[in-house]
Amino acid sequence: MAEICFFGGLVHYKAPSPSSLHYPSLFRCKPHHYSLMSASISAECHSSSSTVDPPSLLVFSGGTGFNGVVEELKKITTRVAHVLPVSDDGGSTAEIVRVLGGPAVGDIRSRCLRLSDESTSEALAVRRLLGHRLPIDAHNAKKDWYDIVEGNHSLWDGVSRPYRETIRAFLIYFQNEILRRPNDSFCFANGSIGNFFFAGARIFFQSLDAAIFLFSRVSEIPCDSLVLPVISTNDRLTLGCELQDGTIIRGQNEISHPTNGTIQTVDKRHSSTLPSKIKRVFYMSSEGNNLLHEVFPPVNPTVLDQLRSVDCIVYAMGSLFTSICPSLVLLGVGEIISSRSCRKVLLLNGSQDRETSGFTASCFVTAIADALNRTHGDPNIRLKNPPGYYINTLLVPKDGDIAVDFKKLSEQGISDVRVVESVRDPKHGVLFNPSSLINTLASLVE
Repeated sequence: MAEICFFGGLVHYKAPSPSSLHYPSLFRCKPHHYSLMSASISAECHSSSSTVDPPSLLVFSGGTGFNGVVEELKKITTRVAHVLPVSDDGGSTAEIVRVLGGPAVGDIRSRCLRLSDESTSEALAVRRLLGHRLPIDAHNAKKDWYDIVEGNHSLWDGVSRPYRETIRAFLIYFQNEILRRPNDSFCFANGSIGNFFFAGARIFFQSLDAAIFLFSRVSEIPCDSLVLPVISTNDRLTLGCELQDGTIIRGQNEISHPTNGTIQTVDKRHSSTLPSKIKRVFYMSSEGNNLLHEVFPPVNPTVLDQLRSVDCIVYAMGSLFTSICPSLVLLGVGEIISSRSCRKVLLLNGSQDRETSGFTASCFVTAIADALNRTHGDPNIRLKNPPGYYINTLLVPKDGDIAVDFKKLSEQGISDVRVVESVRDPKHGVLFNPSSLINTLASLVE
């Protein structure tokens, strides 16, 4: 069991050993045909009494845009592979990456929480704990964090001792890793407890997949749902973009919504405009700011396995170039998607943002096709498939701000365009009505 003491305002621990951790029901789903290291949370489920399996989907998304419909989707099917990027360098994720390195886990943590169980009071308590953010004030944030690590915070109410000790062990491990780096002062302001737990587990196991597996069992995600990093790595990843005027921008945050290092609520719709439209996104080495530092990380093989077998492929709404395209530019993704004859559905955004200012619906299609074809990258790995090979259905939120240019879409090979009921959110603009969207998706894969 972990031990924590205070000396002169510092926290000192005896970190728990792996053998001291107790996992009561965390692993009650046995691993299925994917290994722990290659599939994050796949598990053997109890066979259904129904003779027809629910549809299987693979969703390319980021950590925000699709989150609002995840609960509705679970009512139709839990056989969903959620593919997410690991290149986010904003928020509390940025502070973790700065001090401890490794891939960004914020988007993955966000999706795992949305998928987590809510059927019992303990499940809700665990969800509240892992979804908690510390205060923005740095002093209050550190005090709040120490209360949580010590186990004295009210967030632990309703969490049984086995769960408590399991979660605390990895939070303590995370804190211990921070204290081992005295030259890098860690700022806890606005920090996510789920991100801290995730980072502690990743460093402990030296595996992102193992950390996702543990998080999914702690939060009791449906055992046939997958949360997959598009790149399975224990290293830091940096996203870059090339603008049409030749400008290179380094870092997802700088591309999407630069904040000048401040902690603030992000409104991507009203961020400053880019000097030129985005030509492409790509991955960069840890140092350097030009095209000579482009790198080509391999895609998570489980993503390719899922692409080969699912009933429907979905490109979700969200930040087009920083949430969706980072998963599409990797070698092998375009090859498999273009070979499939299944439904391939684009969920059109309801509002413009910094990345897509002035875009019509066909511009979104072109950007996705260019990413999958790697049109503007190395000519030796370029594909030349028409857009219709990647997208055959477009779902549009009613009264959305993005013009739907039907003639151009038809020329791209997309004739199935469906309007879905929407809602207007004061912060995010026009959004899909969650139930209407999921019902429409269900009708496409019946």
